[in-house]
Amino acid sequence: MNQAEAVRRITGEIRERINSEMSDKDDEEVREAIVRYVLSHEDVSLLSICEKSEIIDTVYNRVRKDLSILQPFADDREVSEIMVNGRDAIFIEKKGKVYRVGVSFESAEELEEVIRRIAAKVHREINELNPILDARLEDGSRINAVYKNVALNGPSLTIRKFPENRITMEDLLRFGTINKDAADFLRVLVIAGYNIFISGGTSSGKTTFLNVLSNYIPQDERIVVIEDSAELQITEIENIVRLECRNANVQGKGGVTMRHLIKSSLRMRPNRIIVGEVRGEEVLDMIQAMNTGHDGSLSTGHANSPKGMICRLEAMYLQAADFPVEAIRRQISEAIEIIIHLGKTAEGFRKVLEISEVSGMAEGEIVLNPLYRYDAEHELTPTGNRLGNDMKLRRRGLSLVAVKKTGS
Repeated sequence: MNQAEAVRRITGEIRERINSEMSDKDDEEVREAIVRYVLSHEDVSLLSICEKSEIIDTVYNRVRKDLSILQPFADDREVSEIMVNGRDAIFIEKKGKVYRVGVSFESAEELEEVIRRIAAKVHREINELNPILDARLEDGSRINAVYKNVALNGPSLTIRKFPENRITMEDLLRFGTINKDAADFLRVLVIAGYNIFISGGTSSGKTTFLNVLSNYIPQDERIVVIEDSAELQITEIENIVRLECRNANVQGKGGVTMRHLIKSSLRMRPNRIIVGEVRGEEVLDMIQAMNTGHDGSLSTGHANSPKGMICRLEAMYLQAADFPVEAIRRQISEAIEIIIHLGKTAEGFRKVLEISEVSGMAEGEIVLNPLYRYDAEHELTPTGNRLGNDMKLRRRGLSLVAVKKTGS
């Protein structure tokens, strides 16, 4: 009998014993019972000590841990994301690379049981009538799950882990995500109160980068942070309000949307509004907030380029209001001043690929002024273009020339 078959048989036998004999025992007692049972089981007598140890861990996770066979990946600090596409297609992201792992659930029902346990921990419900779960665990990890009646190749589960230690600009410099010249440039822009939008594809590091930029916000300012699921770790600002959306209950009541929260934030006297991610009609309220004196606002969105981000913002704005396109573009161009675009290289590394200034309108189109670009030599380099709108810098007595000379 191979190791997988042994795990399957022993797990079934031990589950029956725990349910009938050890339901009131603590984790340590259960693990000791599993060790005794595995070591005395005839099916594993010919396996090595290492293989027996793996069976003990697997059986224990399956019968005692909410995440079952996914627990080791959740415990691994180097794993940033766990992706489950049905019972036997499990992938992890580790150090920027995605790998398929050699474990699988025994059945779709076992995977759905894991999903239900996760939902119960966050006081949510997932079933065939409510087949999608989007939630945040206590440690900040983001969870998305889809039931098998919607996911055609079996139940789907995605866990984006919350980093234990907050990533800083020094970390991004060490990772090669950005260079010091561009980092110093962005630091001054954040301090001066430029409205900055971060674009990029899925898992390109947008939220992490937004979190890093928030380090530069002056500590005497009042911040309102609005997120669909709370991820940002802004710890240096004392005067901060954190708001999180809430889904409606099964009766369709009690939901609180991003639009509700942005509108409410305007009455909280914020210096800056940070919107974790713009996905839909809330773009109208965010753009209007930026255009009514809330300088230094920050947000993120999905796009393939800075120009693509502008087009997506226009499309989302049109969903919210039937305005002329030129009026929408003028609103966007007056609100957002800087777009930072992130992406992944062919090797899987997250990089800042472009920093552009939104420099107004020309012939009915929004004009972008590229300031830094990731070039053919795989470096983020200045384009030679100057920042056109330096009014906020002058208002705060800041200078980009001084930054480049001192490197501070």
